[in-house]
Amino acid sequence: MAEDFMAAVVKRVEEQFAKSGVSESCAAFERKDSQIEMRDGVKLHTIYYFPREGGSGENKKYPVILTRTCYPGNDRIHRAYGEGLARRGYVYVYQYCRGREQSEGKWEPNINERNDGIDTMDYLVEQPWCEILGYWGHSYTSMTGWAFADAAEGKVAAMFLEDYGTDRFVSAYEKGCFRHDILTAWSMENAEKPVNADYRESCRYLPQIEVDKALWGQRVPSYREYITSPSPDAALWQTGWWKQLREIPSKTKVPIYLLSGWYDHHHGSSMKTWERLNEETKQHSWLEIGAWNHFFQICLEDKEVLHPQNEEIPKMLEWFELTLKQKEIPTQRIRAYEIGADRWVDIVSDRLGEEGTAGSMTLYLDEKTLREDAPERGKTRNYTFDPATPVESIGGEALLHTMPQIGSHLQMEPDYREDVLSFVSEPLEETFTLNGKASVRLFVESDCEDTAFTAKIMEVTPEGKAYNIRSSIATLEQGKTEAGAYEPGSVAEVQITMWNIVYTIPKGSRIRVDVSSSDFPQYHVHSNQKGLWSEKTENKIAHQTIHMGGKAASCVILPLMKKQ
Repeated sequence: MAEDFMAAVVKRVEEQFAKSGVSESCAAFERKDSQIEMRDGVKLHTIYYFPREGGSGENKKYPVILTRTCYPGNDRIHRAYGEGLARRGYVYVYQYCRGREQSEGKWEPNINERNDGIDTMDYLVEQPWCEILGYWGHSYTSMTGWAFADAAEGKVAAMFLEDYGTDRFVSAYEKGCFRHDILTAWSMENAEKPVNADYRESCRYLPQIEVDKALWGQRVPSYREYITSPSPDAALWQTGWWKQLREIPSKTKVPIYLLSGWYDHHHGSSMKTWERLNEETKQHSWLEIGAWNHFFQICLEDKEVLHPQNEEIPKMLEWFELTLKQKEIPTQRIRAYEIGADRWVDIVSDRLGEEGTAGSMTLYLDEKTLREDAPERGKTRNYTFDPATPVESIGGEALLHTMPQIGSHLQMEPDYREDVLSFVSEPLEETFTLNGKASVRLFVESDCEDTAFTAKIMEVTPEGKAYNIRSSIATLEQGKTEAGAYEPGSVAEVQITMWNIVYTIPKGSRIRVDVSSSDFPQYHVHSNQKGLWSEKTENKIAHQTIHMGGKAASCVILPLMKKQ
């Protein structure tokens, strides 16, 4: 994390704590360090912040908040957390994962977090100063909480888990296309040895399976596993740790505060996690989705946002005041920020047509327009997709490294490239709100055995400015609605599905959909060849056709919120 960004985060944390006030009896704090021994003898560096009340903070019992981190560079943030929480009567404990900072052992991302989390939890609940234990995590430190959440019953009273989902496949792939800006970037930044290679050059390296040795100076086994497992049925996702993590929510009996953002790169996985929580736990858990990115920054260009509520510290304090200090069992609460209306609602859909929604609206592609009825006569539009010159990601929901483009941003004019096909509706006659997963159904034709198709849904203001709402991608292999290999020159139906959102589009605005075949670096650039993408040594040019009307009525399907 860059130094100036780190300083801004620390300042933001301190300001949020300052607004919440402190306990008069705990206005000071005391820091201690120790090495906690795990079951295999490895010792992990653990730091404690105790309230100081005239003597040592260890002389009485306190509510304790734990987090486990792999990021030594974030120590200043944890110091700010520790000081803020200790002054409010909590003991804050943060521990470095094995092989990180002063913790012993070898750093292997994800591998040891379950056992180490359980051992640390068991150690803390036996300490004479621990009255009740909670867990707080963000991103990877959220994962280290989820790693043992199903084993926490009776020992952890509640967990506050931000911006992470337990379905790793959803965070890694979208219908055969790899999310470079998440996992390539993270793997480079968190490899065993420092990586000095250029990020974009790394993403474009062929074959991608050799990028770690060729450009990063080391073999990175976890990255190799990611880029060789593009199918949800791959062994990586269906056995071992990632399968276990995916199933943990259904077995968890601890109340969860699940916090996500519409433009956080883990949002799709977070929604899967909420869906899989067992019903009893869900009745005592909170779900909240805001208009922020992974770092709680509001990312809605040119939108008036007067009620962002993007400060996580007050949310965390509210949750632990209820569960750790008052020792109450929460009742379910669901809240989501409605983009465009600048308000919070309690109805959040993750699909089409469920209770609380009003079904869907379908708009059909017709040459360069979107219309409510399908054209009777079949039409086509063509473009050439050259992987050497991919379409750049301008705004998006699955971005992390390319921070300036995270979120909803001003788009280029329609058809701004020859390989970007734009379709624009007439002005809307009434205001409507999206609530759920939009999708684009394309009837496509290619001269390649496999390729990719992208879709981006936008709001176009009366002034003609377009802003992305949602985007997604699919390969022919995984996006086709019918089983079997694709035969070049034939017409196939491809389903492109977006992550859910609550977004109001006002009367007088238009809907625009852009169709292309690349969205880089949000997704890997398809080589236009069949087979494992990470093993391809060269690219091939594809000639693409979008069919519209008649028996091949390409369309966009928009989920609608029921009027309140």
